Amino acid sequence: MSTRPRKPDTQLAHLGRDPKSQHGAVNPPVYHASTILYKDVESLRAAKSIRMRKDAVTYGRAGTPITFALQDSVAELEGGYGAIAVSSGLAAVTASIMALVQAGDHVLMTDSVYGPARAFCDSTLARFGVETTYYDPLIGGGIASLIRENTRIVFTESPGSQTFEVQDIPAIAEAAHAAGVAVLMDNTWGTPLYCKPFELGVDVSIHAGTKYIVGHSDAMLGMIVTSEAYYETVRRCVMSLGHSAAPDDVYLGLRGFRTLSVRLERHHRTGVALASWLQQRPEVARVMHPALPDDPGHAIWKRDFGGACGLFGLVLHPVAQQALDEMLDHLELYGMGYSWGGFESLIIPTDPQSIRTATEWTDPGPSLRIHAGLEDIDDLIADLEAGFSRLNRAMAAE
Repeated sequence: MSTRPRKPDTQLAHLGRDPKSQHGAVNPPVYHASTILYKDVESLRAAKSIRMRKDAVTYGRAGTPITFALQDSVAELEGGYGAIAVSSGLAAVTASIMALVQAGDHVLMTDSVYGPARAFCDSTLARFGVETTYYDPLIGGGIASLIRENTRIVFTESPGSQTFEVQDIPAIAEAAHAAGVAVLMDNTWGTPLYCKPFELGVDVSIHAGTKYIVGHSDAMLGMIVTSEAYYETVRRCVMSLGHSAAPDDVYLGLRGFRTLSVRLERHHRTGVALASWLQQRPEVARVMHPALPDDPGHAIWKRDFGGACGLFGLVLHPVAQQALDEMLDHLELYGMGYSWGGFESLIIPTDPQSIRTATEWTDPGPSLRIHAGLEDIDDLIADLEAGFSRLNRAMAAE
């Protein structure tokens, strides 16, 4: 077998597959299993000593061959040591944090973080005696000034949720590691294809696999990818918390993994085209998309990312709520739902100021988040154009 390094598109097509061991079937079969039977008492006893092995089939919750296929594939593509599949992106966030903290510890969390992750820190972590400090996502190496003796984690998300700030991960990682602090990154936007966080100094990479890894809005999945130093610690915590990923969802994740490259290429192209068109609209105050050359985070994005997904934001000039509702309520191609990463386009209003504590959101107009799906760009633009016409008519009627 060739040992020559494979390029990403080839990895996506071939990782996690072994047709020879599966009667020639191209894809690994789905194992619906809870109980695993052992041939004798000796092998039953031996299971206790091997249950933390990456490929040990000991109990359904610990994974089966299709779980291992997805975990190994994602880890290799992203450049990590190992991966752990869990039931959702939020489970991946919370389990990763809990694995590395205890009562009395301190966590640094980007102020642009995914809302449910903030809620977890403010409720569950606080209840167990772990303090969270939110920091400006653009702090870079200045994070060193916020690190305390009891700081255990710097949590990053780049680009940031809703507002799309691009963090200087290498600068943050350098400062954190100098103090012996672990760096976690939510890499859902970048995906294991477009961002390689371990090359940037990250210790634990987190994905809402529900988004682009699954890619079809039909399964819940979370992925935790770690460096070797953190793998056992994180996996033991995941196991003790009882997390696992359902076999059918794992199968859908592995199936989506195969087409990640071709889908992301289209999402990138459509997203940039849509964002560029929106920049020219008189109703739009600004567009938040790091792949745009005039975006404040463009230089770091270009340095650290190999592409963009379909998710971005925009801010409108001040308008009446009724006019905005008139625009959004009658869109034909954009669904309104709290997810993204699927084949369909989505749009939702956002309220960054309501979830900021370390930084101030000063834009006076309403903000929106758009996921550019796989529809034709001309149709997507036409639908938004009709929406803006409704908005303008409603404003004129005020």
